[in-house]
Order: sequence, then structure tokens, then C-alpha cells
Amino acid sequence: MFGSLGFTELILILAIVLLIFGAGKLPQLGEGVGKAIKGFKKSVHEADAIEGEAQGTQQQMAAVPQQSTPTASAQGPVPVEQPAAPVQSVSRG
Repeated sequence: MFGSLGFTELILILAIVLLIFGAGKLPQLGEGVGKAIKGFKKSVHEADAIEGEAQGTQQQMAAVPQQSTPTASAQGPVPVEQPAAPVQSVSRG
């Protein structure tokens, strides 16, 4: 059934879970496990979709020829800002 777990082992595990959590907590426990599994499956599918989009984008970028970018020397000198002169404090004393 579940690998090497037989029917009696599953019944024993369920009985222990019932004793530990109680009958009132079992529906909440099942709901939490279900949400966790659903969230895991959703994240796996989203990761696959993101990887597919990234591969598609890389293929599109590879198909576009590279354009040359202008260099700074072709545009002329680049202005450089000069730092302000330091202010000297005058002590009165």
C-alpha cells in the first residue's frame, strides 16, 4: 500500500495521532496539512512557469542582434563634479 507500511501499521499510526491531538483537533490538522500540500504544489508549478519564462526571454535576447553602445570618448569629455571647499571653523576665545 504505502511502501513497507501495511494496513495494521497505518491503523496504529492513526490511533496514536488521535490520542495525541484528540478528536476535536483532527479536522484542523487535516485542513492544515491539505493547505500545506496545496501551497507546495502551487509553488512548484509557479517555479516551473517562471523558469519557462526566463528561458523564453533568454532565447528572445539571443535572437536579437547586439547593438553597439556609444563610448564616452565619442560623446566628448564627461563633466566631473568638484567637491566643495572645506569650511574652517573660527574659534573664539
